[in-house]
Amino acid sequence: MKRLLITNGRVIDPASRMNRITDILIESGKTKKISRRLSARGCRKIDARNKLVVPGLIDMHVHLRDPGRPDEETIETGARAAIAGGFTSIICMANTEPPIDNDGLIHYVYEKSKKTNLCNVMPLGCITKGRRGEEITEMGLMAQAGAIGFSDDGNSVNSPEILRRALEYGKRLRTIIIEHCLDQELNQNGSMNEGIFSTLLGLRGSPSIAEEIIVARDIAIARYVNAPIHITHVSTKGSVEIIRHAKKQRVRVTADTCPHYFTLTDERCKTFNTNYKVNPPLRFEEDRKAIIAGLKDGTIDAIASDHAPHTTNEKEVEFEAAPSGMVGLETVVGLIFTELVHKNRLTLAQAIAKLTINPAKILGLKNKGRIAPGMDGDITIIDPTLEWTFTHKDIQSLSHNTPFIGWKLKGKAVTIIIGGQMKS
Repeated sequence: MKRLLITNGRVIDPASRMNRITDILIESGKTKKISRRLSARGCRKIDARNKLVVPGLIDMHVHLRDPGRPDEETIETGARAAIAGGFTSIICMANTEPPIDNDGLIHYVYEKSKKTNLCNVMPLGCITKGRRGEEITEMGLMAQAGAIGFSDDGNSVNSPEILRRALEYGKRLRTIIIEHCLDQELNQNGSMNEGIFSTLLGLRGSPSIAEEIIVARDIAIARYVNAPIHITHVSTKGSVEIIRHAKKQRVRVTADTCPHYFTLTDERCKTFNTNYKVNPPLRFEEDRKAIIAGLKDGTIDAIASDHAPHTTNEKEVEFEAAPSGMVGLETVVGLIFTELVHKNRLTLAQAIAKLTINPAKILGLKNKGRIAPGMDGDITIIDPTLEWTFTHKDIQSLSHNTPFIGWKLKGKAVTIIIGGQMKS
């Protein structure tokens, strides 16, 4: 059916400041009309009474492990996990095996995504060949193939000169450079936050300055060349302060963080549960509070899952030997509503903006992130009062490495519409 009518829902569109009960008509994959009491003749109808109707959610930091590690995740299973979590669009990172550092692999991701016919999957390309930090990739060719941006995520670009050139090319291509900020010499392969708990546990620590020094360097370079830069998975108070100051100076910097940085601290590592091992690591309580403050005042523009699947065998080893990362697509909405919205740390409009219009603007997605006539018919319907307990049965990812099993959450995406087609 080519026409879909959503009725009686509370429509929240931060881009237009819409916050009212109204109906939405989607026709031929696009939003057609927004008005009260629209005719349902010839339409499939969805009654969204007592629910929130928001633009299709966008996760701008997802690891799909394809190509290379289909035992951890595939494009299909990652897309299913995204839909289960309420996301209509996901941006997949380039640190696959082999890395997505050429236009052929950009085409590969799009072709596999098209075959699955699930959510919108858009790839980033590597900044440097092989993510080795030595030579810039053919960014122009990858942009033509559909690369939505560029990142060596998992690594920082160690060379300031190479990062400068990448920012200049990115500016010319009107695309975004996304930086994972971590100085490897200061990090020294730390497996958790450097502090009292790393000392007590006898684990090698990664100091907060290892992140902050690269955040400061990257912002300085971006300011010099007047190019946009995006800092991903911000985890420290110092990073928030640096980004806040840079924004006041009108530097073209944006940032995201992840739910685990506003819900968890390094004290959780006392259990030696390797699902608490992430990169950057969980930080101090003061860092967690600073992340929430940064989300509230707009210093941090977006929230992303950093969905990082690993097999059980990979995670069930000694803490320092385990890979970093947790799956997160299915829990983002629940954690945001439980920890931020229902605790009055963010308004509904602020929370939804972090998952819709803000990532859309950062990534240059002109037809997404808004509910307006002519925009893509991507819609997420959320039940903000639905109480549920997260279990292994809720995971659609191939991997189950998450510390949130058993958490009681309030708020869940219940209906996902992509291009006017219901996916759940």
